[in-house]
Amino acid sequence: MNTNGCADDLSPLVMKGIEEFNRGEFFEQHESLEAAWRAEPRPVRELYQGILQVGVACYQIERGNLPGALKMLERGLRRLRQFTPKCLGIDVSRLIAEAEQMRDEARRLGPERLGELDRSLFPKIYWKSEARERKSESG
Repeated sequence: MNTNGCADDLSPLVMKGIEEFNRGEFFEQHESLEAAWRAEPRPVRELYQGILQVGVACYQIERGNLPGALKMLERGLRRLRQFTPKCLGIDVSRLIAEAEQMRDEARRLGPERLGELDRSLFPKIYWKSEARERKSESG
């Protein structure tokens, strides 16, 4: 009955991309999640692309590109909203909330002060189900 893929296990490639995302390796996570997205025929591929796009937005913030970051965030958030509150054990609702908080702060700072954005506002991926407690809750 599960046709979207949300109840399945994570592939090693998706797990690698999530670990890279959580380490702030935003260029690398793009490569991993893009490969997983291209290989996935089911709707869950949109989740991979949404995470990838939020990561690209973080990368754009690091590079000082506010318009590019906001464009990627909006695309990623649109995709992620289809999978709330969770998919593959990922707390999608929390990821969205953290990405929106980062977006709001980036907008507040504007392009001239984007470099002042606190990197602790970059979102992380947390697990919602106990079977996937791989990321410690630290905040």
